[in-house]
Amino acid sequence: MTTLRSKMFVAAIALVMPVVAQAQDSPQRKELRRADLSGAAGMEVISSISEFRPGDELPRHLHHGVEAGYVVQGAMVQNPGQPPTMLATGAPILNLRDVVHGGFKVVGPGNLILFTVHTVDKGKPLYDWAK
Repeated sequence: MTTLRSKMFVAAIALVMPVVAQAQDSPQRKELRRADLSGAAGMEVISSISEFRPGDELPRHLHHGVEAGYVVQGAMVQNPGQPPTMLATGAPILNLRDVVHGGFKVVGPGNLILFTVHTVDKGKPLYDWAK
């Protein structure tokens, strides 16, 4: 009986954990692949595509590791109190560990599409939102 309860508890945790992880994630991000980083215990690599429509915001945030990527489709973005600027197609993305970035709104004319690869601490949230 105790074994059955233990198995049911583990199954319940397994069902709840993905919901908790997604609650802190950006709804625009679609994870492509996740794998342990070989030779670096406690680290993992996550590749994703994120698509932001005009009016979408990317809040200020940081990662517990390095984010590298590429702007697949550029768009105009605007930081609070600043004029819009172009985030150009083909521009590289590189954000270092625990450095706050983002905080802009996509203003168009089309969607902003980003390909990112995060090399981060395994078991920590991908994003920590900042003020």
